[in-house]
Amino acid sequence: MIRIYPYGQVPDEEIFARVQDDRDVSGIVADIIARVRAQGDKALAAYAEQFDGAAPERLEVTEAELDAAVAALDPEFVEILRQAAANIEAFHKHQVRSSFVVTDQPGVVMGQKVMPIEKVGLYVPGGTAAYPSSVLMNCIPAKLAGCREIVMVSPPTCGGDINPVILAAARIAGVHRVFRTGGAQAVAALAYGTESVPRVDKIVGPGNAFVAEAKRQVFGQVAIDMIAGPSEILVVADGKSDPAAVAADLLSQAEHDKLASAVLVTDSETLAKAVQAEIERQLPLLERQEIARASIDNNGKIIVAGDLAVAVQIANRIAPEHLELCMDNPFDWLDRIQNAGSVFMGRHCPEALGDYFAGPNHTLPTSGTARFSSPLSVDDFVKKTQFTYFTGDALERVAGKVDYFARQEGLTAHARSVTIRFDKTKE
Repeated sequence: MIRIYPYGQVPDEEIFARVQDDRDVSGIVADIIARVRAQGDKALAAYAEQFDGAAPERLEVTEAELDAAVAALDPEFVEILRQAAANIEAFHKHQVRSSFVVTDQPGVVMGQKVMPIEKVGLYVPGGTAAYPSSVLMNCIPAKLAGCREIVMVSPPTCGGDINPVILAAARIAGVHRVFRTGGAQAVAALAYGTESVPRVDKIVGPGNAFVAEAKRQVFGQVAIDMIAGPSEILVVADGKSDPAAVAADLLSQAEHDKLASAVLVTDSETLAKAVQAEIERQLPLLERQEIARASIDNNGKIIVAGDLAVAVQIANRIAPEHLELCMDNPFDWLDRIQNAGSVFMGRHCPEALGDYFAGPNHTLPTSGTARFSSPLSVDDFVKKTQFTYFTGDALERVAGKVDYFARQEGLTAHARSVTIRFDKTKE
């Protein structure tokens, strides 16, 4: 059963403790990466036999197979996927940046070029659940950024193929190439390339502990989006909130993973007890009740705060991946939110809306990293280059200042590289 914590009456260490995956998989992952670098496709086949039960006949999914996956889906779901993709694209279009040029000083031109990252790799989890939503959320911003090659990897099922729902989402989203491989070995293949899998410049997308560690180890060879931790939801709710709806929202994240955390912060002890009871009522109704039960019992919390202002302070300190504000006037509180991956406003905006359909990205900072990082966006798929141009007259106007600055740092070669251009004795 989820525990209730009266804020101020229990140690902060207990209230703000976060569950961590303490498994040390770094050695295993290092070995996998080294083997993929040395053996390429042969290593991917061996790991497929070891972890998936069989190696696929072909690593790459064909265009015909992608089209067949769409054709085999329920047409109603295909239309829902297309609508979700349109919503995601409409939202992310607002994030597209333009290059700029500054010419407000005589003889000086400066600016910034915004360019797409050429090749990106999308990791889409398989395993206990299929996530076509992750395909849309990762691919569409990359497509809007203008990435030339978008490569997706996803682990095959025991039948030796990727879930057709994921393949259909890849076709709808606009993924260029898809490969049947997952785990740390897929990350290694994207980072270093194999005979079949192209080397990319950046890898994005969540995965298990092995995938996360592989992304950590290849960072520097390629860029990565973030190291994703367990799923999180924090609901700030006043006493007028519907206990059944709040409980359902908490369980929506608890069913992801036994390590997921679901937290309610409320100013109402009555609501706290009602939500606690509702969770117990709803848990047996879930298909993934074993996973949700472990999450709720081990990581779930209900924190009773003195008022909503304190509740929001608690939320900022926790810095959750998903934050719901279940209250009458949520926009009155929005400016007080400093640390959250994505905020869901009001009594009719469950977090699941953002997972699938609304438009904002669902790839979000976890484990408190919302204190300093942001949701996945078009910005993650571009790079920026600056440029500067000075005429001779413009450089001469500032040469003395640059000379003085460089000598303050003891870098006389820096200083001379400017002054030598005006040194008549060298002629």
